Amino acid sequence: MPSRSRIYRTEAVVLRRLDLGEADRLLTVYTPDHGKLRLVAKGVRRPSSRKAGHLEPFTRADLLLARGRELDIITQAQALDQFPQLRDDLLRLGMASYVAELLDRFAVQEENRLLYDLLVETLARVARGADARLAVRYFELRLLDLVGFRPELLRCLGCDQAVQPEAQFFSAEQGGVLCPCCGQGRQGARRLSLPALKVLRHLQRSPYEAIEKLQLREAVYAELEGLMEWYLTYLLERRLNAPAFLRHIRHLDATHPRPDRDPAA
Repeated sequence: MPSRSRIYRTEAVVLRRLDLGEADRLLTVYTPDHGKLRLVAKGVRRPSSRKAGHLEPFTRADLLLARGRELDIITQAQALDQFPQLRDDLLRLGMASYVAELLDRFAVQEENRLLYDLLVETLARVARGADARLAVRYFELRLLDLVGFRPELLRCLGCDQAVQPEAQFFSAEQGGVLCPCCGQGRQGARRLSLPALKVLRHLQRSPYEAIEKLQLREAVYAELEGLMEWYLTYLLERRLNAPAFLRHIRHLDATHPRPDRDPAA
């Protein structure tokens, strides 16, 4: 194989890592040009490694890769953004872990620049934004759009009538809302309040700049988080790990509050 085709460069975000052998690491990254990749970083766990600090989880980096027989190898790495704020706050770190885990579960090895941009923008919002919870809910709805699971929020999936301004039901199996008549008593359907439905619609159809200053009641935040975790678990057919970590951190904050805690996180 000609040398120029064996070596290629790409930008990437590190989603997760796993120690390999005595000094190597197996990294799962997401790229704008190649989708999700599994790569080997040789010798990165040695104290003398120059790549280690550039390949931490959630880091956006410029990578030079060499094609291997099974897995490609990272030969050079230069961090472009390490989102240091994530490591200063456990709750924001947990949210970033959730974003990375979701992308890892849904993404495949194919180009999707919009999904890559969404990932980078969301990590920046979680790290630096005023309301990390809202940024994550926005990410969930946009992710579902981009991977082909856009939920129906405008018309009842039972009778095909336009949804009226009242509480509805949501069916994970059918992928969207059911009106009160179609949803009442339907196995697996979950009640959806009107405020939560309005927020979901707003997140689905609006740019982030139009929703970033929304101020929601805690009950609406809790309802949206529970609904989306339930729906995403149904689609993936497996439980996610990060939500349990987030609940643990929130429990610790509730029982041992810290004076520096940002309530919007």
